[in-house]
Formats: sequence, C-alpha cells, structure tokens
Amino acid sequence: MLKYHMPLYRPPSEGENLIIQATLGCSFNRCTFCSMYHEKTYTERSIDDVLLDIDQGASEWSNASRVFLADGDALALPTDHLIKILDHLALRLPKLTRVSCYALPANLLKKSLAELTLLQEHKLNLLYYGIESGHAPLLKTIHKGATPWGMEEGLLKAEQAKMKISATVVLGLAGQDGWKEHIDGTVELLKKAPINYLSTLQLFLDDSVRPQFLAGFKSAFKFQDDWAILTEQYRLIENLTTLPKRVIFRSNHASNALALAGNLPKDRQRLLSEIKAAQEGTKSLRPDFLRGL
Repeated sequence: MLKYHMPLYRPPSEGENLIIQATLGCSFNRCTFCSMYHEKTYTERSIDDVLLDIDQGASEWSNASRVFLADGDALALPTDHLIKILDHLALRLPKLTRVSCYALPANLLKKSLAELTLLQEHKLNLLYYGIESGHAPLLKTIHKGATPWGMEEGLLKAEQAKMKISATVVLGLAGQDGWKEHIDGTVELLKKAPINYLSTLQLFLDDSVRPQFLAGFKSAFKFQDDWAILTEQYRLIENLTTLPKRVIFRSNHASNALALAGNLPKDRQRLLSEIKAAQEGTKSLRPDFLRGL
C-alpha cells in the first residue's frame, strides 16, 4: 500500500483517483488564508522515489485511468522532470486518460507555451487553480503572490496549450467592507480568462492562520454572515453574463452554505433563483456542523 507524507490534500473530485506525491508542500506557501502546508518544507521528491511510488500504485491499481500529482505544487517541477513522471505513468497505467495537479499563478507564468503544450500532450491536461479574487489590492493583502493581469496571462497560455482549468474563488475573502470590489474584480477577470470549471468556497480560517490573515487588513476585518455570502454569490453569478467559453459551475465544497450546480452563463437565472430562495428561507442551507475544509 502506498505510504504518503501526511497531511495529504487533494481536490474533492480527485477522491477516487490514484494520488502520487511528486512534491511535498508548496513552493510559495505565503497566502495568509491557507494553512494547508504549514507543517511541510517544500521539497522536490527525487525522480527515483516518485517512479517507485508509481510502480507501487500501478501494482495495486492497474486499471487506474486518472492520477492526481500532489502535493500543492507539482507544476513547479522542471518540465523534463515532469515528463519522466508522465511517461512512467503512461507506461505503467495502460488505461491512463488524465493527469491533474494544483497550479499556482506563478507556475503558468514561468512555464512557456511550448512546455505547457508538451505536458498536455503527455496527459497532464487538468490544472486546479486558485483565483481566490480578481481584485488586485485584496490579492496583495492576502499575499497571494499574483495579480489579475498576471492570472489572465497565465490562464490564456494554458488555454492555448489545450489544458483544462478548474478555478476557485473564495467568497467572504474581503469581509464586509470590500466585498463588492472583490466580487466585481473577480467578474472582470472571469470575463477575460478562459476556464472550464468554476467553484466557489466560503472563507474558512484555521486557527493557525487567523492572526496573520486578520493582521493584513488596515481596518478591523468583519466577517460576512451566510446571508451576506449569498449576496456575494448572487452578485458574482448575476454579472457573469458573457464568458470566453461555457463554464461548469459548482459550489458543493463542504465550506459552502448553499450547494449549487449548473452551467454558466446558460443556467444563470436558475442559479440566481436558488440563491434568492435560500435568502428568503424557502431553501435550506447546509448546517454549520457539516461545514469545513
């Protein structure tokens, strides 16, 4: 049985797929809202160790068709290193159709179009990408290490390389004072940057990062309640009237008060009606005890 360096994180949709740790931790690891890899020092695992894990995984699950490369930053690896991993996956897993990993905004900027295209041709064809917000001052406040224009450039490059992007936006990230700017900036970015999937999460701070997150704001941070979060969600979807391509939308992550699913912009009105029903109390919200990361 594969032995992982814990804690191990993966997107909800990768729960039934083979996971191979190509790196440990996150090379950036400075986002003030994120506690995922604070216990780990970023490490590029040796190619020999990764290939041995692939051999072990294939011996246990030879029919695996999808693989997630953990931890938080596999795309930071040199391209030739990644190609060796992808080639070995294809060799040992004859039914392999898709390899995915998390991607930092900096990853897409550092990799050339030729490199991303080569990786896509070797079946690394889905990237999980944290937009968080499209509002530049907020991105600076939370130490995201990214700008809206930089994210637009990177996402356009991934589109050219025929990679699929599953992006996330964090509702409540600006608190009560800056929520409109947060949502409006995010709308502007999404209207320019082509993505395939969009998920919203609600701000959920682990106790270990709460002080550093709150310290980044010039005035006292005031958290949004559920009704206000739904107002943010409504404003986001209401204004996504035109997009570069059809987007599959979900808000089914465990942090969300309201689970939504549809295609944008086609299902805009239905999704808005569901949010309105939740605000009016005719549609139930997820109980607090069932929410979390």
